[in-house]
Parts: sequence; C-alpha cells; structure tokens
Amino acid sequence: MKKTPPKKILSSREFEDLDRKPLQDGNSHTGEEGLREVMDESRRGAPSSGEAVSDIFSTDEIFQRLLATADDEFHRSSRLLFLSGLAAGLSIGLTFLARSAMTGLLPEDATGLVGNLLYPIGFIFIILGRYQLFTENTLTPVTLVLTRLASLPRLLKMWGIVYAANMLGAVLTALLFSTTEIFDEPAAAAAYSFGEHAMDTPWTALFFKGMIAGWMVAGMVWLTHAVRDSIARFFIVYLIMYLVPSVGLFHCVIGACEIAYYIFEGGTTAWEGLFHFQLAVTLGNTIGGVLFVAIPNYFQTRDDRFREWERLTWKEWIWGVQPA
Repeated sequence: MKKTPPKKILSSREFEDLDRKPLQDGNSHTGEEGLREVMDESRRGAPSSGEAVSDIFSTDEIFQRLLATADDEFHRSSRLLFLSGLAAGLSIGLTFLARSAMTGLLPEDATGLVGNLLYPIGFIFIILGRYQLFTENTLTPVTLVLTRLASLPRLLKMWGIVYAANMLGAVLTALLFSTTEIFDEPAAAAAYSFGEHAMDTPWTALFFKGMIAGWMVAGMVWLTHAVRDSIARFFIVYLIMYLVPSVGLFHCVIGACEIAYYIFEGGTTAWEGLFHFQLAVTLGNTIGGVLFVAIPNYFQTRDDRFREWERLTWKEWIWGVQPA
C-alpha cells in the first residue's frame, strides 16, 4: 500500500499563491471523497474533521491542528503579537473586576465558590477572541519547537513579547481599579483580600499551585483544539478556569493584576510582589504546561507525520534561524 505523505503546513503567502493558481495537473476534486478533502482541511493543512469519525479527532489530528495554530502565531509580527497580548492582559482585568464584585456582594460565602463563578469571563474573551495569553503559549508554539519546525530562540522571543504585553495590560487594569471609584467598598475589600492571600502563601506552595494551574490551562488549550464549535469551547474554558481559583491555584496573569492592585493599595512593595508571587507562579505555570501537556502529547503523536517536513538542524534549533 502506498504511504500517504503527511500534509505540509503552508505559510500564509504560500496559501495565497495556491489560491490564485489554477489546477494544472488535470486533476479535480470530484465526488463525495473529493468534496470531503476540500471541506475537511484548513488553509494550513490542519484537519477540520476526524479521519476515522468525522466529529472526533485523533491525538495526531489534534496535534496537527495545534501545529497549524502555532505556525500562524509564529508568522505574526512582533507588533501584532504585542497588541494581541496587551488585549489579553486588559481582558484579564474583567476577571478581576467580576470576581471582586461578586465576592463583595456575598461576604457570607466563605468558600468563595459563588464569587468564582465569574472568574472565567476574561479567559472566555481571550480564548474565543484569539488573544495571546502567555500560559496558552506553554503548549501551542512549543509544539513547533518540539517537532524542530521552529527554534528555541524564536519561542523565547515570542514568550517574552506576549508575557510583557500581558503584564502591562494586567497592571494597567489594576491601576485603573485602584485610582477610580469603579469598585464599591465591598468589592475593593474583596480585591485587596485576593492579593493579601497570595502574598501570605509560601513561595514553594505558589510554585506548585502554579504548576497545576499551568497544566490545566495548557490542557484546556489542547481540548479547545479537539472540538469544532464555539459552544463546546465556551464550556471547556468556563469549567476548567472555574476550577483554578476554586481549588486554590494561581495563574500568573490574573495574579499579576491582583498583586498590582494590592501594591497600589499599599499592601506590599513591588519587589516583594515580583519575587515572592510573580516569579514563583510564572515558573510553575510554564513548567506545568510544558511538562504535563506539551511533552506527553508530543510523544504520543506518531513521528511519521513529520518525517517529510523540512526540519531545522540541531544547531539551527538551538541557536535560531531567520524566519522564512
């Protein structure tokens, strides 16, 4: 039986050229099989339906969809990445606002489970709006690096741009809430308590709680690539992100908003907030996403899907190459 080569991930320019190029080999897509081939493959070669069962993707197919998303992200300019990351950081402020307001309204809810009902709102904006969130990037672009289709320096550059933009957006929203009267007194007290609780948590606990949160967020990204409709993605994001504060975990971007507000209100210094909270949770989120989601899912993907793709040499992979 003739082996079918894996599909190449096309760049935006390559696909535009392909769109304009007429069929010259005398072949055309006819019949049900041809129609499915056209409809069930995205512009970058990722499947939009499963091969075995149309509405269920295999692990290989989910991974291929992630590769297509990552390829699109790597082809964005630094400016676009930064602006998308800034939008994500600002959107996280909606989570801080909604959770603080709900918690302030229900001070008798000692568990915080009711207040946490609105925690996912910012993440819904980010995931469905396709903004760049740092903890998402512990999976999506890492897939290209693991397959040696992108270099480590390009990944680190992307991480740096997105992380800086996320932090800026989170700090700006915290400053807005601290210097205006958006929060009423109960909501302001609740917002202050989030930062106070984070700073009272030991460094090692922040790291490991952040690691589990990073695992959950990267797993959420994997699952959103395993479904085909926005309704399913909405519920995946909502349920997983609701669990993050409900089981006492920490996320580095929303946490930055909470800690920045706590700093602006005089609760701690910027240095203590950066070293004690931000460093621990960021490291935990990053390691959790890469170690528990990106690497295991890469190794359960059949390597023969990548053999015919042009991979970087080990030297190029480590030291970086200019993008094509």
